[in-house]
Amino acid sequence: MLTQHKIILGNSQQMPELQDGGVQLMVTSPPYPMIKMWDALFGKADPKIAQLWQKLNADCQEETVTQIYDAMHDYLAKVWQETYRVLADGGIACINIGDATRTVNGKFKLFPNHARITEICEKIGFTTLPYILWKKPTTKPKYKGKGAFLGSGFLPPNAYVTLDCEFILIFRKGSLRKFQPHDQTRYDSAFTKPQRDEWFSQIWALNGTRQTTSELERRTAAYPDEIANRLIKMFSIKSDIVLDPFLGSGTTAKVAMQNERNSIGYETDQNLLPIISKKIGNSKANMATDVQIIKR
Repeated sequence: MLTQHKIILGNSQQMPELQDGGVQLMVTSPPYPMIKMWDALFGKADPKIAQLWQKLNADCQEETVTQIYDAMHDYLAKVWQETYRVLADGGIACINIGDATRTVNGKFKLFPNHARITEICEKIGFTTLPYILWKKPTTKPKYKGKGAFLGSGFLPPNAYVTLDCEFILIFRKGSLRKFQPHDQTRYDSAFTKPQRDEWFSQIWALNGTRQTTSELERRTAAYPDEIANRLIKMFSIKSDIVLDPFLGSGTTAKVAMQNERNSIGYETDQNLLPIISKKIGNSKANMATDVQIIKR
């Protein structure tokens, strides 16, 4: 099966390359609000956010922290709104997101990213479906700065729970997707009973992708191929279009290609293009694929 893949170097808050209702599945892992590694990315994407950080350094007001958090999610919300437009009726959106813990302005707190995104997507019009918890087995509490443990050692009550799970939020646009009786492509895309039993459980224990090349690639925070593989097989059929509005290192496009789906990915950082090209190039050998790179 010939599949087509587009890599668009541009901002996914606007996707003029896509028509209304033309995409069947969205799978993505956006930058996580209030994780320090992504501060500069948010500040570059929205100068208002950079200005708010400067304001916080000057006024040290809790209100400014809230404004920063709100502005980061406002930036992402424009992408979720555009995703809703391009999804077909019955289309599914899967968002891998982690909550953040951070000391800002001298105060340690949780920033519940998954809850904020759920709120926003429901206001847009999505139907919220049961989410998946991705538990990373390698994240274990340790003591005295040698791991993820936070707090006062073994003394109550001032310790904090370790964040060792991320969320895979799942939303549907409109009603259930409709097919003709005995649709052959749908049957050709079926998963097995063992796959169904494992994939449709709420907790997935999978190792994260190890990033060893550069700070640039580590910042993409690519989820493992297996997460994209499961979601694509669970919520799309062969020849569907899979969208990733935060393509990063190209994992979603690579796995869509391997599963005979078409893909469209948006990425603002052109420095990632060699990494994306290498990942997709290694996958398309001996496969019938057409890859286009579009620079706005």
